[in-house]
Amino acid sequence: MGIETLQTPRLTLCPMRAEHAADLHAFFSDPQAMRFFGDLHTDLAQTERWVAGTLAEPPERCREYVLLQGDEAIGKAGLWAVPELGFFLRRDRWGQGLMREALSALIPHLFDTMPLDHIRADVDPRNAASLGLLHHLGFVETHRASRTIQIGGEWADSVYLRLSRPDQTRSVPVLDRT
Repeated sequence: MGIETLQTPRLTLCPMRAEHAADLHAFFSDPQAMRFFGDLHTDLAQTERWVAGTLAEPPERCREYVLLQGDEAIGKAGLWAVPELGFFLRRDRWGQGLMREALSALIPHLFDTMPLDHIRADVDPRNAASLGLLHHLGFVETHRASRTIQIGGEWADSVYLRLSRPDQTRSVPVLDRT
């Protein structure tokens, strides 16, 4: 349970598969897109290894979904180290609200299908688009740290955010005993 395919008005979110590597390589090989994500993949084999490593993780530790537009993988979103949220979108799809659409469907699904009390995120403070999106989705900043990861030989800082499980309190009907 929990690895179902999700549908939004413009996207299909399906469990990541090995054959998605070629499409995802368009993101991993784009220096501008990778600025806040990690080291640039200079060949498809690197992306294939990244996908294979992701797929080797058990679903209780890693739930990665590929964002499909038609039959084309244009990004990914999911929990890569439960409860850490990670997401990316190919640069030619930025600014269209696609990641907001994807995460608005995915996050409730993750809370519904996994024993999570929160989801967290780690974002480079220079990545205003991702920070704005996460704030819009209800994430709140918990703290910041300096020089947390080195990407392409450059140290980056982190903003840590958290989204608590939505309140599950339900009103219990009162029996009318009159």
